[in-house]
Amino acid sequence: TKEVERIVRENNYYDAEKVKNYLKEASLPDQLPLIIVCDRHNYVHDLVLYLYSNSLSKYIEVYVQQVNPSRLPQVVGALLDVDCDESIVKSLIASTPPQFSVSDLVDEIEKRNRLKILHRWLESKVNEGSQDQGVYNALAKIYIDSNYEPERFLSSNTFYDPRVIGAYSEKRDPGLAYLAYSQGQCDDELLRLTSDNGMFKQQSRYLIKRRDLGLWSKALSGDDQHPLNQSHRRQLIDQVVSYGLPEAGDPEEVSVCVKAFLGANLPNELIELLERIILEDTPFSNNNNLQNLLILTAVKVDQSRVADYIGRLGNYDAPDIAEICINSGLYEEAFNVYKRFEVNTDAIGVLIDHVGSLDRAYEYAERCDQPDVWSRLGKAQLEGLRIKEAIDSYIRADDPSNYVEVIDVASHAGKFDDLVRFLMMARRKVREPAVESELMFAYAKTERLSDLEDMLRGPNIAQVQMVGDRCYDEGLFEAARMLFQSVSNWARLASTLVRLGDYQSAVDCGRKANSTQVWKDVNQACIAEKEFRLAQICGLHLIVHTEELEPLIRLYERNGYIDELCSLIENGLGLERAHMGMFTELAILYCKYRPEQIMDHLKLYWSRINIPKVIRACESAHLWPELVFLYVHYDEFDNAAQTIIEHSVDAWEHASFKDIIVKVSNVELYYKALRFYLKEQPLLLSDLLNVMMARVDHTRVVSMFLKSDNIPLIKKYLVAAQSTNNKAVNEAYNDLLIEEEDFVGLRNSIDNHDNFDSIGLAQRLEKHELLEFRRIAAHLYNQAKRWKQSLTLSKKDKLYKDAMTTARLSASTDIAEDLLRYFVESGNPACFSACLFTCYDLVRSDVVMELAWRHGLTSEAMPYFINLMREYQGKVDTLTAEVSELKAKVERGGNGNGTAANVAAGPNQLMGPAGLGGRLLLGGPAANGGGMVPNAFGAAGGQSGPGSMNGSQFGGF
Repeated sequence: TKEVERIVRENNYYDAEKVKNYLKEASLPDQLPLIIVCDRHNYVHDLVLYLYSNSLSKYIEVYVQQVNPSRLPQVVGALLDVDCDESIVKSLIASTPPQFSVSDLVDEIEKRNRLKILHRWLESKVNEGSQDQGVYNALAKIYIDSNYEPERFLSSNTFYDPRVIGAYSEKRDPGLAYLAYSQGQCDDELLRLTSDNGMFKQQSRYLIKRRDLGLWSKALSGDDQHPLNQSHRRQLIDQVVSYGLPEAGDPEEVSVCVKAFLGANLPNELIELLERIILEDTPFSNNNNLQNLLILTAVKVDQSRVADYIGRLGNYDAPDIAEICINSGLYEEAFNVYKRFEVNTDAIGVLIDHVGSLDRAYEYAERCDQPDVWSRLGKAQLEGLRIKEAIDSYIRADDPSNYVEVIDVASHAGKFDDLVRFLMMARRKVREPAVESELMFAYAKTERLSDLEDMLRGPNIAQVQMVGDRCYDEGLFEAARMLFQSVSNWARLASTLVRLGDYQSAVDCGRKANSTQVWKDVNQACIAEKEFRLAQICGLHLIVHTEELEPLIRLYERNGYIDELCSLIENGLGLERAHMGMFTELAILYCKYRPEQIMDHLKLYWSRINIPKVIRACESAHLWPELVFLYVHYDEFDNAAQTIIEHSVDAWEHASFKDIIVKVSNVELYYKALRFYLKEQPLLLSDLLNVMMARVDHTRVVSMFLKSDNIPLIKKYLVAAQSTNNKAVNEAYNDLLIEEEDFVGLRNSIDNHDNFDSIGLAQRLEKHELLEFRRIAAHLYNQAKRWKQSLTLSKKDKLYKDAMTTARLSASTDIAEDLLRYFVESGNPACFSACLFTCYDLVRSDVVMELAWRHGLTSEAMPYFINLMREYQGKVDTLTAEVSELKAKVERGGNGNGTAANVAAGPNQLMGPAGLGGRLLLGGPAANGGGMVPNAFGAAGGQSGPGSMNGSQFGGF
């Protein structure tokens, strides 16, 4: 059983229905596995029925007490379904731990109309202090059904759900439902209940007590949940008028009710209600709030009754009521309220602000004769621009408090005579700078200068400077002079004197003031009057200030006084405070009006001017030489060069251009300059290129001039550039020399600079009509080691010396011998002999001997053989001396073992340096067996000697 219990508790992969049925059929001694399956899979009803029907009630107790107490409501419901004894059910409920929902339990029992079985249990729960809403709901239902003092329970208890209990009571007792709904303030349910059951008295009482305008609106106007029923509303209103409000003891309840009637647009009913409450003898007849409400309602509903109410009632709030009347347009009623309660200031305010009758207000003020009333009237008259009357009213009120507005309005209206009267009164009452200042200004405006002077001499707290400024702005210069002079404001005094035409005095005041603005004003005035001497004095104090210089210049320019302006700035250059702006602006003026002076000015002061600014001026004035000068001194060499090129007619000068072009940073300008010179100054190209030599790309330069076919113009440059051994330069220069037929120069160029297409040049030159160029072609072939092509060319032109030189340079025996054969075949013995001399080291002696013997050129070959024999004789002599020295060394170093003899007799001891092996011949003819042998030249002789050549000697070759 334990294993079955474990499986059904922990396993989720079995069919609950089949397992449940199986366990029922198995009738296990312990029903716990079946309980677990039914609890986990919600088969509680089947479980209870099975256990109850099989008399296994103890397992029902085990289930709800130990396994799952929360299942008690379902278990109780199932037990009741099988008519289980109520005592068993009560015992089961009482013994189960409180871990279940009371509401669910009540619902299960209530479904079966057996709720009374819970009565004692529920009361015990209440006595235990439970606040579970389900407990109290169940008790309320029991009390209602049993009629066991339900009113007391519903009115004294707050733990039940009023909506649930109200709904439960509606069909049983609407009064109890009303009580439950009212306790819980279930407004919608209560309105529905009372309307459906005709309980309008209760509804009216509830509405008055609730004091909720929203609820009143639903009752009087209806909404989606409570559609308006005219009959119901009429009955409700009757109940409110007859019983509700007369019973009300709180004025706030009446107030909310009135507001609700207003909101529902029920004016007639509301007026009737309020008159009954207030005008009749009731506790609220003298109530301040209700009187206010009655007048307020009349104002909003029936304004014809307001005057009557104001006269009959006396305990209302006069200021508030008057304000409401004013807001509602009842101005006469508001005036009567203020007048009745002697609020004279507000009363005259109504006449002024709302009735709009200043005449009635004046009459009322005359009757009251109070300062506040006169002040209020004066303000109104002032606002109505009755300035004289307003000032009279203020004087009667002896009130200067509104002096700011009086001054403003009177000043704008130009009523300065009346303003003087007001200000004199105000000066006696208050000591304010504004009052005395305005009095001074009013004296000035009314030309009472003597009074002004007296006031200035006496003690005062006026803002004299401000008044003087106003007089100055208004054109009252004489008064302004008095005011500025009294405060020693030399700056403003100077400006004033300017306006009065006293320029000399103005300049003197300017010196005292030493103010930029003063100098500026005096200067402008002097310019306007063409007092240029005085204007210059002022201007010299202005131009030393950078910010004043340009406006001053514009002033002079605008009036066309250019000469005077230039003179002013020129005189200012020597000042100690002269600054860059002065030199710059003078330069700009020269650009505009005196271009002939600009260059001298720039040369003198270029270091003290703002060069970029002057550059723009020169550009605008098309002063190109000056522009170049500025670019150079501003290190803008690129722009300088560009300007010269673009405006060469005015700006070009060869020497300066050369100095500039070498300093530019943009390489493209070099080539632009070359094109410019090619177009305009072609004869100076070489000079320009000479200074640009280290900076230009020689290949690009040559290409440029090749395209334009102007290479001869840069010949000097090409000569100088050859030191770089540039291919393009070399080829261009060589082409130029060919064109000029300068073969000497071409030969030197080829020999000293080898970076060019030598084969291509040789191929061009070998067809040249001049012999020297064809010789150069052969020379180029020699340099390229194309010996055969060189020989062919030399042979063709019969330049045999060149041919022999080529053969010698080739160091080729075959080439040298071929040339010998050519000379033999062409019948040129002299060249044959010369070739033997030239190619002595290359030709083989046997070949020479053969050619000489076969072609009868022995005489021509004899020098070669003589030289050859002398060479070999020298070698033999050298070898003989070496052998003798070696013998002596051997003999001196021998040890008596016959070593010397062996060395002398050894056949191989002379091998080595001599290189002749065992064929060294030291003897004469006898060494060959005696007799003479004919020599190669056909002679026989027995002579011997150093110069003879016998057969044995030639036999060695």
